[in-house]
Amino acid sequence: MTYQKRTKDQLAQRVARDIHDGAYVNLGIGMPTLVANHLPAGIEVILQSENGILGMGPAPAEGSEDYDLINAGKQPVTLLPGGSFFHHADSFAMMRGGHLDICVLGAFQVSATGDLANWHTGEKDAIPAVGGAMDLAIGAKQTWVMMDLLTKKGESKLVAQCTYPLTGIACVKRVYSDIATLDCTPQGLKLVDLVEGLSHAELEKLVGLPIAV
Repeated sequence: MTYQKRTKDQLAQRVARDIHDGAYVNLGIGMPTLVANHLPAGIEVILQSENGILGMGPAPAEGSEDYDLINAGKQPVTLLPGGSFFHHADSFAMMRGGHLDICVLGAFQVSATGDLANWHTGEKDAIPAVGGAMDLAIGAKQTWVMMDLLTKKGESKLVAQCTYPLTGIACVKRVYSDIATLDCTPQGLKLVDLVEGLSHAELEKLVGLPIAV
């Protein structure tokens, strides 16, 4: 197989391309925060952070960070004109109340039908860190996952059935990975796009599951 994986920034750019004008979006801790730096010009996307921010901008330039203004992952952020910050209880009311159009989360595993496992691997020494993931996964109108498709051991994170503790059931609509974009449906996985040089058959072999075209 001769294909080039998407870099983290290329993946963030791919996710950003699908966010519609006027969307209220939560970007999860880790890789999803990069999406803020790649939102298309000419559209308004209102970014929310579960620790109580609405109207975040891209990451601050080096040297101009304000560590009193951070996202849920404790990274310094910027605030756009009209942005606001508030009690985290109000933030969770937004998340649980169906007011977010999209949330973008990382994952340890996603099932073909959209079950999400992203807070605990079940390993003895692993520290569980659910945060607001359960609230976001079920509360947002659309839950997208952004992740590398394979683990460091070369195993697919897309599975027939999650073996890690679940965050939410049938909540993931789309998976953006470093080699392919796929929809999770009640009938299983459906291909949206894949990187140049990778065939549909090769992708199915990597994932180990049937993928509809």
